[in-house]
Amino acid sequence: MTETSTHTSTPDKRSAGPGRPRNFDEAAVLEIAIRVFWQNGYEATSLDDLTKAMGLSRSSFYSAFGCKQTLFLRALEHYSRNGIRNLKNVADTADGNAVEAMMQALSDPQGGTQGCMLVNCITELAPHDEKVAQIGRRHLESIEEIFANALDPQHPEAVRDKASAFSSLAIGTLALRKAGIPADRIAETLKQAKIILST
Repeated sequence: MTETSTHTSTPDKRSAGPGRPRNFDEAAVLEIAIRVFWQNGYEATSLDDLTKAMGLSRSSFYSAFGCKQTLFLRALEHYSRNGIRNLKNVADTADGNAVEAMMQALSDPQGGTQGCMLVNCITELAPHDEKVAQIGRRHLESIEEIFANALDPQHPEAVRDKASAFSSLAIGTLALRKAGIPADRIAETLKQAKIILST
């Protein structure tokens, strides 16, 4: 949802000394974990998949993250923070209509069929995992807040429902994208949504 870039940087593997866990760049390994989870899905991702991609031994992995679920939640929160920061930057630097720019950024019609990691996880896991659901709710609420501030900086709470409608429509187009609907159709959907919500 304003998808974060998943860099292929390699974690810092310098030793912290005898008997101590290796140092590594946590942000870098979380980016790698995001890419692995995003590609395979949570259930299909094995510990071997993660440690190999992240360049960590099992002992370093367990020392840093404890288990796959903890890593997944931290990766999801990292993805959410980056996505919200990126969306806010879109709103702050928009040349013209910030709402339109954000809807375009969220839907990303040219982004292929992979979709948004967070939306994928909400669909797959949130109904059965309250921690994932909480991250999802916070993420969606933050998106609505950015829309509301763009719509009416002085009275954002007064337009919260309209902000929710804009963000929901933009996020909803991700399902169209995953289904392979052409980018021009998605762009037209966004245009019609803007007309409807602006009346």
